[in-house]
Amino acid sequence: MIKRLIIAVILLGLVVGGIVGFNLFRSKMIGEFFANRQPDAVTVSTIEVKTGSWSPGIEAIGTARAKQGVELGVETPGIVKEITFQANDHVEAGQVLVQLDDAIERADLAAANATLNLSELQLDRAQALRTRGVTAANDLDEAQASATSARAEVQKLTAVMNQKALRAPFSGTVGIPQVDVGQYLPAGTVYATLQDLDAMRVDFSVPEQEIRLIRNGLPVTASTEVGTASLEGRVIGIEPRIDPNSRLVTVRAEVENADDALNPGQFLRVRVELPAESDVISLPQTAVSSTLYGDSVFVVREEGEGEEKKSTVEQVFVQVGRRSLGLVEITSGLNPGDVVVTAGQNRLFTGAPVTIDNTINPADAEFRPIGQ
Repeated sequence: MIKRLIIAVILLGLVVGGIVGFNLFRSKMIGEFFANRQPDAVTVSTIEVKTGSWSPGIEAIGTARAKQGVELGVETPGIVKEITFQANDHVEAGQVLVQLDDAIERADLAAANATLNLSELQLDRAQALRTRGVTAANDLDEAQASATSARAEVQKLTAVMNQKALRAPFSGTVGIPQVDVGQYLPAGTVYATLQDLDAMRVDFSVPEQEIRLIRNGLPVTASTEVGTASLEGRVIGIEPRIDPNSRLVTVRAEVENADDALNPGQFLRVRVELPAESDVISLPQTAVSSTLYGDSVFVVREEGEGEEKKSTVEQVFVQVGRRSLGLVEITSGLNPGDVVVTAGQNRLFTGAPVTIDNTINPADAEFRPIGQ
């Protein structure tokens, strides 16, 4: 019985030892296989680092405003007699837009003109009598005062008459009528809006750190959110006061509004073009990887000679500067002539072999460094 137990224990030990030995041998062989295995080359797109001109700019969000834009209001109360415009009509300065009932004012003006004519006749008669010395001086003074008062009354009623004819203060595009014929309008009632759309003013804000870079006359590009219009203009004003709450400064630009592409109140993306700089290294933003350790790029290195020559990559940390139009400025870490990976770097590590294929390179298509 004991002999059989010993034999069973020995056999069990042999089986367990065989299994453990096999697993150790397998793990060793797998480790040696992967240690000696060369990783497959990763296909990447690249761009050669070159210096070029850099066109810096300041980008902001702005709001379009008409060069001239007002709400047209009633100066004196009255009943609408006639509306002479329709929505979106182009009107000229001085054109009558709304006529209020002025029958009473016309009658008052006619009476005032009659009084003025009588006063002037009495003044002429008093002057003639005074010349012959048959009237007192105070009679002539009274006649002159009466004529002057009558003339002022005519001017006053003429002004009231003119207020009944509501005119466009400048040429532009009129909005939707907000009154109806026969409606009584109290003084101050807004009856329409008027906008001069030939040119648009664009108000936007920039941080106080960048205001020193902006001056009147700098070129500006304003584009709509959906990209339906891109208009050019100039900076025409800078607010001298910095908002103490937001630390922003308001800047105003003026752009030509060809074909009425913009409307007042429209949301715009604004770019102020700054003077160009030379000998600047820039890369597509897609070439730069950002992590907690910093910004880096993969630089292609050539190893070996002849048939054994191969391309590998090295991760290089760089210092980045300004960003503009899909490009990022590289202030240190790269030199002209370096070849940098622009696409396919998600599977790369230092020493990884690569195959360069620039037949389809987004960097060449969209992100070529400025000035090249």
